[in-house]
Formats: sequence, structure tokens, C-alpha cells
Amino acid sequence: MNIKKNDLWLGLYIMSAVIFLIISIPAALLDVLLAFNIAIAMIILFNALFSKEVLDMSSFPTILLFTTIFRISLNVSSTKLILGTGEPGDVIKTFGEFVGGGDLIIGVIIFIILIVVQFVVINKGSERVSEVTARFTLDAMPGKQMAIDSDLNTGAITEKEASLRRKKLQQEASFFGSMDGATKYVKGDATAGLIIVGVNIVGGLIMGVTRQGLDIMTAMQKYTMLTIGDGLVNQIPSILISLSTGILVTKASSQTELSDTIIGELFAMDNVLMIVGIALIFLGIATPLPWFVFIPMGGAMIALSRVIGAKQGVQAIESESGQEDAEAQEIRRPENVVSLLKVDPIELEFGYGIIPLADVNQGGDLLDRVVMIRRQVALELGAVVPIIRLRDNIQLNPNQYVIKIKGIQVSEGEILFDHYMAMNPGYVEEEITGIPTFEPSFHLPAIWITESQRERAESCGYTVVDPPSIIATHLTEIIRQHIDELLTRQDVQNLINNVKENNPTLIDELIPKILGAGEIQKVLQNLLKEAISIRDLVTIFETLADHASVTRDTDILTEYVRQSLKRAISSKYFPPNEITNVITLDPSIEQEIMGSVKQTEQGAYLTLDPEKTKKVMKSLGDELKKLEDLGKNPIIVTSPIVRMYFKKLAFDYFKDIIVVSYNEVESNVELQSVGMVTA
Repeated sequence: MNIKKNDLWLGLYIMSAVIFLIISIPAALLDVLLAFNIAIAMIILFNALFSKEVLDMSSFPTILLFTTIFRISLNVSSTKLILGTGEPGDVIKTFGEFVGGGDLIIGVIIFIILIVVQFVVINKGSERVSEVTARFTLDAMPGKQMAIDSDLNTGAITEKEASLRRKKLQQEASFFGSMDGATKYVKGDATAGLIIVGVNIVGGLIMGVTRQGLDIMTAMQKYTMLTIGDGLVNQIPSILISLSTGILVTKASSQTELSDTIIGELFAMDNVLMIVGIALIFLGIATPLPWFVFIPMGGAMIALSRVIGAKQGVQAIESESGQEDAEAQEIRRPENVVSLLKVDPIELEFGYGIIPLADVNQGGDLLDRVVMIRRQVALELGAVVPIIRLRDNIQLNPNQYVIKIKGIQVSEGEILFDHYMAMNPGYVEEEITGIPTFEPSFHLPAIWITESQRERAESCGYTVVDPPSIIATHLTEIIRQHIDELLTRQDVQNLINNVKENNPTLIDELIPKILGAGEIQKVLQNLLKEAISIRDLVTIFETLADHASVTRDTDILTEYVRQSLKRAISSKYFPPNEITNVITLDPSIEQEIMGSVKQTEQGAYLTLDPEKTKKVMKSLGDELKKLEDLGKNPIIVTSPIVRMYFKKLAFDYFKDIIVVSYNEVESNVELQSVGMVTA
């Protein structure tokens, strides 16, 4: 069995504390252990002092418990020696005589002062700060989590940096939560030490008089001095660790050491030192206070203020000069233009009037909504939406926003700040007045209303939406429409890597032996273009592995994949236990379409006569009008071999139509044709 050295030393430390509670130890060994205890306390103090942030000592609550147990065990051992032999060792004797100045009363007074300082000042303050810090840290966690998500969403940090920041946040919450409880050990240790002192004094008097035949005054002098020495030698390490606790829980997270921070902040302002110096000199001259102390000290403060002022002036000049040099050098750099070539996949630009909606400090939650959009699309379509860049643009109207895909504007909208958009779903009981407008996502008629009209509009049956929801809905629809072109080869490779973790055989067979990442990208893009979710990647890859050996035409492979996903397609478009109204194609039209397909090395395309196409599209438009009048989705059902060609043909005329084949419909789905497309 392998035991690490650190595990062995830690185990010995804890086990010795337990053993010392049971057995008696010689005075010479106790001297060594008391010195070791003081050394450990100093190590902890200076580690707490020089650590840059609290997580540098994340194990401090556990250290607190271990040192407390060890110190109590030494306290018990020293009590056994004091009461049993009256000879607890040189360390305790020296502390009792030297620290107390050989005077019983002085020793008692110093000991009481130490106890009061530890109880009233250090322990009480550390306990309260730990409690408050733990509560505020836990309360602030949701806000900090959202801030990390917002930074990630706006591209300020990477996924790896976000993961590290989340981990650090969780560690801080765990640390301060533990510290809240661990400070009770320190308080309990001090209380136990005080009780042990009282027991030792009373027990020493009894032992001295009854066992050693000493008179009461001699026994009191001897045992009280030893008890005071024992109390001091244990309370000093306890005070050091209590101080370490206070330093750690009050330490602000910083990238500099605490000593640099404190000295830098105290002596940062030359005018403050000048005022203090003048005040000290005035006190030395105008009052009976010793002038030889106050005047020189005041002069030193004034001299220090002049030195710091001159140093700050030089630093300001150097900083300004350095900044100008850096800016000039940045302009001269030949590669400076490279950063301008980067194109963000998705951008949301808005005028200055919309800034409050995106500013967390002003109560805006637009950034949080953008984060939710990425999650929503990932769950709905199985595709990872790229980082959505949010930025203000002073060239836009104050209330205007535009959405860009790969640097090109694809849509825009305008909102009225402090207003709500009310839409009539068709069954409004009473119309209300407002500013006419159009809902930007679906171009439905709507009106802008004020906050005071909101409750009345909702009671009348209007659908009322706030400005952030309008922008978020619009952005979501644009992303859905363009998600296929946002899917890159790198995104596909990341999806492949995720699947490979649990299905290595499937991936090894498919990629790159049968298909490359680019071909799989085309299939996934075809599916996303028609709003088919690609979350079930295992089924998609299994289907591709089955059919890619026969054909590598990505359009045909897409049809095979769609058929394997028919359960998902049916549940998406055909509600269960309902008859769905659809449109079908005339068999003669299907034959003409198939006869017009031309195969080339770049894929297949239609050569249908333009006049024929015009007639077919006119007939399709008439039939779609029937479904629209019925309030139904525009669904066309065709034979499997025709589906993709008809979809390509009709897409240029009717963007929103849904074309499915008979092989993509579950057997339990009931369809009813309300029309047939003819020529």
C-alpha cells in the first residue's frame, strides 16, 4: 500500500492529538510540542497575511479544526503535569515568570487582558465578518453566475475562462460557508482555555495543600503562576490563529499581496500626509505634549508627502508618454488591420435609447435573455448558437436595433422605451387606443401602449409584451431562420467529438472512411434549414453509415435521415389524436418533376419549363389559401422521391411552407387532404 508523505504527517498530527488526550507525556516532550504549536500558529498567520486571495488558503476551515484539537490536547497534557507533579516543563514556567515579570498579580492581569482581547475584539469580529460574508456571498451567487453567462455570451471571455470563473465562484461560496461554522471552533477553544485555567488554579490549591503540605499562599503562588504560564503559552497561538481568521475573512480578492495593498492605500495621497504632518507640528508647538516627539514626526510626514507627490508626478508623465507611444506603435503595426477582418456570426446592434435594457446596472436583463436564447435553440434544434455580440451603435436611431448575420444586416426593428406592445389575437373584447406599429418577428399589426394601459389591455384580451421580450423573440426567429448557415465545420467536429465519447465504433466507421466532416455538415444544414432538430445525432449518424456506401449525394442522404427521424417529424407537425389538414400533389405533377431532374457531378437540379412552374406555383398558392382560411399550417405531403425537389422549387415562392413525404409520417397519424396541386 502506497502512503504519501503528506498523508503520513497529517495522520500523525491528528493521531498525536488524540493520544495526548489519553496518556501522560513527559515535560521535555511537552516543551517541544508547545514550541511546535507556536511555530504552526505563526506559519498560519503569515500565510494568511501574504496570500493574495482567500482561495489561496481554501483548506483554512479544516486547518482551524486540526490546530484547535491539537492545542486542546496540549492543554490537557499540561494540566496533568501541573496537577500531578507541579513540573510542567521549562516553557510553561518561563511564560509564567518572564511574561508576568515574576509577579503573580501582573501575570494575572496580562492573562486577563489577552483573554479580553481575544474574546471581545478578535473572536467576536471574525465570527461576525464570517457570518455576514457567507450570507452575502451566497446571496450574490445567482447574480455573479448571470454575469459570467453574460460575459460569455458577449464574447468577453471564452468557454474555458467561464468554466474557471464558475468553479472559483463555487469554491468561494463553499469556503465562506465553511468559515462561518469554523469560527465557532476558535470561540469554543478560547472558552475551553478559560475554563481549564480556572480548574487548574482551584485544583492546584487543593493538590498543593493536601498532597504536598504547602501553605495556602505558597500553593497559590506556585500553581497560579504555572497556570498563568500554561494559559499564556496556549492562548498566544490561539490569538495568532484567531488573527489569521480575521485577516482571511476580511481579505479582499486582489492580485497583489496584502502588505502592498495596505501600504499603497495608506500612503497613496500626498495631501493627506501633508495635513497630518502640519497637525502633528501644531500639537507639538501649541500644547504641552513632548515637542521632541511630535515636531520631528510631523516633519517626517511632510517630507514623505513631498517625496510621494514628486513620484506620482513622474509616474503620471511616464504613463501618459507610455500610452501615447503604445497608441502610435499600435497604429504603425502592419498586422493591426487583421483584427478588423474578423466577422462576428451574429450581432445585435442598438441605439443609445435601448442601452438601459442591456445594462445590468440599470436593471436591464437583455443579456440574460440572450443567454436563454442560446439554450432554447440548443434544446429545440440541437445546434450550438455562436456567441451573440451585443453592441451599441450611435449611428442608429435611439430606439432602433438591427440584427446582423456574418456582418450583413438581415432584419431590424424599433421599440418605444417604457412602452409595451399589445397585439390583438383575434378575440379582443374591446379595442384600446395606442400608437400603431408592427410586431418585428412576424410583422403582425400591433399598438404601443403605456404602463398605465397594460392591465386594461390584458383584461380586454390583448397579448402584451415588454421591449426586451420583443427583441429576444425577434432575435430567436432570425437565428432559427439562419441557423443552417451558422453551422460551421468546426461546430460539426465538436458535435462528432461529443458523440464519439459514447459511440466510438459508430464514429470510427463513418468518419473519415465513408464521409468527411464537410459532407456531414451539408446534411445537418439541410435538416436545420427546414427546422428539423439534429439533437438525435446517433440516429442521424447511424443512418448515414447505412446509406453513404451507396450514395454520397448529401441531398439524398438528407432524405434518408429525415425518414429515420419520422417520429420526431410527425410529433412536430401532426398533433396526436387529431386529423391534420394537408395538401397533396397531383401524381402527374410528381412525374413531370422527376422527369425534369438532371444529375451532375455537383448534384441534381430541376429543368422544369418556366410556364409549367408558374402554373404549379399558382395552383399551390390557391391551395395554401384554403389552409390559411382554416387557420392551419401550410403542409404539403408528397412521395419520398419528389419531396426535396418540390421543396426547392416552392421555397423561392413560399418561404414558410412545410413539405413532408409519406415516409416521414407515422402510421398512427390521420391526414385529410383539403386540396391537390395541379397544373
